[in-house]
Amino acid sequence: MKNNKYKILVLSDLNKSTALQLKSTVSLAKMMDGDITLLHVKKPTDIVERESQLSAMRAINENHIATNKKIEGLIRPIQEDFKQNVNYQVVIGNVKHEIETYINDYQPDMIVLGRRKSKTLNFMGDNITGFVLKKYNGAIMIAAEQHALQPNEDVTLGVLNTTDQSITTDFIEGFVNKTSQPIKAFKIVTNQTQSKNNITDKTTEYVFEKGSKAVDNVSKYASESNINLMCFDNSKQDKSNTSIKKVISRLNVSLLLIGKNTTILPR
Repeated sequence: MKNNKYKILVLSDLNKSTALQLKSTVSLAKMMDGDITLLHVKKPTDIVERESQLSAMRAINENHIATNKKIEGLIRPIQEDFKQNVNYQVVIGNVKHEIETYINDYQPDMIVLGRRKSKTLNFMGDNITGFVLKKYNGAIMIAAEQHALQPNEDVTLGVLNTTDQSITTDFIEGFVNKTSQPIKAFKIVTNQTQSKNNITDKTTEYVFEKGSKAVDNVSKYASESNINLMCFDNSKQDKSNTSIKKVISRLNVSLLLIGKNTTILPR
């Protein structure tokens, strides 16, 4: 029988925010009826310090055992508290190559990344967020520590449109139907006469004119509205009134980036 569950891939460097990243992922998985797999990639140079082949093999083996133990310690409470299974894979090799290979083999419907407190695009030390954005055209969630999603709690959803055109709403409408909270729609336009996006009847729209402070203003209103997940159509960057880098770095909530090949949710 074909498994129709959403496949969610979590890329993690196992830092202090990983537990929150996993909780946010579990929240999405429960909404989408999804399966979760965590992938952790390590460079060989981060493990092996000595030139001896025997010593190197021993170091790799010991590190692999320790890493597995750490991951199991992270996912066990998640599985017990929220009854959500989390699979995991540990790989040693070139970080970008191993991630690209795993994405191609696993074919996830969504990828989840963590965000540093510095809010830069760096992840695992090698600008992996930018790399994934370039290589993967599906949905990507960039999980924030502030206003994190909580399993078994309703998501407060925002929708950000940075183009002068209407957004593609198929994915968003499917997502909206899985929350009972009113939707906040934020739009950055070149002038205030642009037409309104009618996502649902329970949508409140805020319109901001394009400018250097537009994304900062969106971030402020999003925080005041207690939004913990902002949907953003990343497939129309060529028509956008602001850059994806600015959106990622300045919004203090988790972002759900909708790519060109995003799998549509059942309504």
